[in-house]
Amino acid sequence: MASLATGAVAFADETPVGENNLGSLGQWAANLLGREPAALSWRQPRFTDLEAWRREARGTVEKLLLIPDMPWKPEARVERQFEFDGVHVEELSWQLPYGPRTRAVFLKPAGSRRRLPGVLALHDHGGISKWGVSKIVRLGPDDTATAEHHKTYYGGRAWANELARRGYAVLVHDTIGFASRNPGAFEEKFEKSLLCAGTLWAGLVLYDDRRALDYLASRPDVDPKRIGCGGLSGGGLRTAFLGGMDSRIQAAFPVGWMTTWRDVMLYKSHKHTWMLYVPGLPRQLDYPEILGMRAPLPVFVLNDIEDDLFTLPEMREADRIIREVYAKAGAADSYRCGFYPGPHKFDRAMQDDAFAWLDDLLK
Repeated sequence: MASLATGAVAFADETPVGENNLGSLGQWAANLLGREPAALSWRQPRFTDLEAWRREARGTVEKLLLIPDMPWKPEARVERQFEFDGVHVEELSWQLPYGPRTRAVFLKPAGSRRRLPGVLALHDHGGISKWGVSKIVRLGPDDTATAEHHKTYYGGRAWANELARRGYAVLVHDTIGFASRNPGAFEEKFEKSLLCAGTLWAGLVLYDDRRALDYLASRPDVDPKRIGCGGLSGGGLRTAFLGGMDSRIQAAFPVGWMTTWRDVMLYKSHKHTWMLYVPGLPRQLDYPEILGMRAPLPVFVLNDIEDDLFTLPEMREADRIIREVYAKAGAADSYRCGFYPGPHKFDRAMQDDAFAWLDDLLK
């Protein structure tokens, strides 16, 4: 270890990639996870029936997420509708069994009268709780509050609008903790308080996203058998959980959010939101295998090579894990992964690749 740069760490099977968050506990914690498939990994030789494995894995994740039983009917109120830049826009709201009323926006091509493929577009985290929908939507020429956010992360494009112009019915909603769904507390205070109530932010985010999916699938102008979801960063995190836990999602494209629990534990935990953490889950499934629970349904993972939220070796390890999951499921052709130059983003080139992939699957 003396030959390494100050603060860098390497264990027996690794090259140095950065500062070890756990100091002298790092080796011990790394050994807890190990490098072998976790207990409920589809890569374990004992699993041979894909559907039986999926039921067991999803059931375990459901229990660990600690989501209260909260029935809800997919009902929304149209607050306003108009057309902007070739897109029909409906500003919506709905009330879930907890928290403030949800704001959402539905977009589709102006003048469309047919049933369209749907996309649940999941907004990012970005360290900004006052924005949700507006991080990936633009509602008019004067709607410029998030223009810099669009420029930094999305190549200056409101990508939900772009998808609608391409022929999709797109729903974007504020998830719990953001914008209309922000009850006031955020991050540490929010999660600590939820833990005291016996639930988790991660579980409530999945509940919010499932209910938005319920609504999107219920619309008469949406084909419920042709629905995808995707998003950058926190939206990629949400895509992994929703895409892994709900087979109504026929195409899932997480962007700028794919790595291993080992990466987060040793090097990057300080970079990430409390939305990620589910006690007990890493011993059951590595992070990529949450998304892998959807196999053989299609996945396109988009990574940024210089993304400082992850280490490149563990992004590549996550790619290897998902490839093995899909190969064992007999669906190697249903998995795609891309590594793009640059920092944390979902730029136009990445969007164009993701949207063309969606076209092939949903159109």
